[in-house]
Amino acid sequence: MPHISSPFRKLTLGAVFISSLMACSGQTTDASTEDTRGTQEQAALATRVVGYFPTWNGNVADIQFDKLTHINYSFVVPTAQGGLTGPGSGDSRLKSLVTAAHAKGVKVLIAVGGWNDGNDSGFEQLAANATARTAFVNNLVNYVTQAGLDGVDIDWEYPDPGTSSQNYAALMKQLGTAMHSRGKLLTAAVVANGYTGGGVPTATFADVDFLNIMAYDGGQPHSTYNYAVQSLDYWLGRGLPKDKAVLGVPFYGRSPSSYVGYAALVAQDSQAPYKDNVGNVYYNGISTIQAKTKLAMQRGGGVMIWDISDDAKGSASLLTAIYQSAQGTTPPPTGQNLLTNEGFENGLTGWNSEWHSSALAHKVDADFPYTGGSKLTHYASAAYQQVSGQSRSVANGTYRASVWARSGGGQKALRLYAKNHGGAEVTAEIGSGAVSTWTKYTINNIQVTNGNIEVGVYSDAQAQNWAAFDQFELVAQ
Repeated sequence: MPHISSPFRKLTLGAVFISSLMACSGQTTDASTEDTRGTQEQAALATRVVGYFPTWNGNVADIQFDKLTHINYSFVVPTAQGGLTGPGSGDSRLKSLVTAAHAKGVKVLIAVGGWNDGNDSGFEQLAANATARTAFVNNLVNYVTQAGLDGVDIDWEYPDPGTSSQNYAALMKQLGTAMHSRGKLLTAAVVANGYTGGGVPTATFADVDFLNIMAYDGGQPHSTYNYAVQSLDYWLGRGLPKDKAVLGVPFYGRSPSSYVGYAALVAQDSQAPYKDNVGNVYYNGISTIQAKTKLAMQRGGGVMIWDISDDAKGSASLLTAIYQSAQGTTPPPTGQNLLTNEGFENGLTGWNSEWHSSALAHKVDADFPYTGGSKLTHYASAAYQQVSGQSRSVANGTYRASVWARSGGGQKALRLYAKNHGGAEVTAEIGSGAVSTWTKYTINNIQVTNGNIEVGVYSDAQAQNWAAFDQFELVAQ
């Protein structure tokens, strides 16, 4: 789960009723009394949609159960002896969640662990001891049975390769046997890739129903589409079956120093659903969430969310965007700009470039922008060709692209373009004449048929020719 600062994580434990289950009960509930709901699959959704729901935030009444298949109630925390701390199996909020979810055919699992400021000592110690390991499994069986749950999600995020990895494998095998023999599910949250990903051994793939891949907190911006691709590449490349690879997406944003829930970002900026950053806080807006959902359906076994309590309501809801994308009913967000950093207030973030016949000839500067504090400029002391563009995944439909531009003139070619949308490239010519005042150039009726589009500007210029651009826009018509 996200790396939340220590005070926030302490709040998660301090804000819930703390209970301790005996670490060495040695007894498990009779399998004949088990509810077998965990063996059934919900057919209403086109893909698995797993939402983490924290013990410290959100209201059960606000959950969109019809758009979920699984809810992981987060968290109880293991002790070194195999006990559990956190909300007890009789917790009233948990009971309310289970009743409401089961009425809609949604499974509820208890999530165990979490980031805990990076402290996984409870897991490390119990997994290394056979007696504590058995106590832990028995306590979870009892917890699941008493609460009427459908399974367990293990959130031991950082088992290191080596001894910890071997202990993780032993724990997951024992817990998987206990859960599956009772018709219950066993899942686990795993890191996106890298060294600590190797702490989850390949042998464990057979012991789990699926893995929730935490494809977020990966630098700044913290959860790009490319990071999602890399995460799936890593786990599928290790042999994880496609139907067990559940791609995690964030319902929160990050800056270098802050963590902000998506709903709070929408409250700050009404355009937040239609871009991927508010200032230096980066997150996934509707377009990126839809693209990741399609990726998860094509290459994996579903989508996981951290966490559903941070979703916005109404048309800004990311869970609704996931649902619509999974069902193939996503409407284009008419009138909303689908490009990010359209005014270059965050430098060249989100924009790619290509150049010929000279060095890189585009830059961001603050000299007389159309609006805001920045603009994009094409210029070089030698003849140059420069492309500056942005690629987006969008719903199929009809779109309009535009840009505000100025130019000193003299270029061989200068134009706004839209391409890679399933049809021929279309353009709006800015031309070779001087454009002394900011002027808007527009391409109408762009037909997107493949779910993608690139919008940008192209210069084929003589030495010292310049052109300036600001406030790019891509909207559905």
